[in-house]
Amino acid sequence: MAQGEPHRLGPFAFPALWKNWETQLDFRTLLDDTSANTDNFRASQPDAAKGFVGMHRAAMGNGALSTKDKELQCIAIGIAKQCNDCIGFHVRAAIKAGATRDEIAETVSVAIMMGGGPGYMYGARALQAYDQLSR
Repeated sequence: MAQGEPHRLGPFAFPALWKNWETQLDFRTLLDDTSANTDNFRASQPDAAKGFVGMHRAAMGNGALSTKDKELQCIAIGIAKQCNDCIGFHVRAAIKAGATRDEIAETVSVAIMMGGGPGYMYGARALQAYDQLSR
């Protein structure tokens, strides 16, 4: 990697997406680009990637909590950790698991209550992601 070149797995690897991040984010493009980057990581570190995927499957399956409830928790954590990629991936998975916009909005409210001002900003991202990814 040349000096000054963005790290392939870091958030600034997508400068066009981050240029005006405070106003609009294209979640479909973000998730496509992030998937390409994680594919690159998976190719270079297959054992670590398999371990993460295995942990994800074990944690996210139906149990005492439904997969939908777990995805809503992941959205709240993505908001608290200020991770747009996490928000997008887990909103998409929550939609697939049957979550409604109202359920995501209520999840956002709890995340904001726990995360303060930054939670408010990133919580708005979760609803933006729902509006884009549910179509």
